[in-house]
Amino acid sequence: MELKVKEKVLLSHFRKNARESLTAISRRTRVPVSTIFDKLRQYERSFVKKHTTLIDFSKLGYLTRANVMLKVAVEHRQVLRDFLLKHENVNSLFKVNNGYDFLAEMVFRHIKDLEDFLEMLEIKYKVQNKTVFYVIEDICREEFMSKPELVQLEVCPQVG
Repeated sequence: MELKVKEKVLLSHFRKNARESLTAISRRTRVPVSTIFDKLRQYERSFVKKHTTLIDFSKLGYLTRANVMLKVAVEHRQVLRDFLLKHENVNSLFKVNNGYDFLAEMVFRHIKDLEDFLEMLEIKYKVQNKTVFYVIEDICREEFMSKPELVQLEVCPQVG
């Protein structure tokens, strides 16, 4: 689905702050509220997966975040996938390539909790390889298409 510039601007407003009122978006974009409402419903039916809240986990006492790459034997892939999907400390889970099977973003209160969890995974699911990247600081998160002022600049540079 190819979006027009005005539609991209609306979408970027939704991405920037999903709780912003449609009236406020209408004032900024000069698009009627009814049109914005219709577009939002259309997007929800076609490509908006869900509206969500980003949380600062450290302020809730979860001081350890890590992205963990895992490679497991073929016979353990589905079982590990199902386990990770249901585990409370897994924030995001991705199937990946280049020698790994999964990338899991995990959130724990302490490093020891994560290390104990990873040790259990290695034993129970026969993890063949793992690489852990601890998240030190969020510099930018969920920002793609969230800046209405940049949407109109999204043109190919001219060669000349």
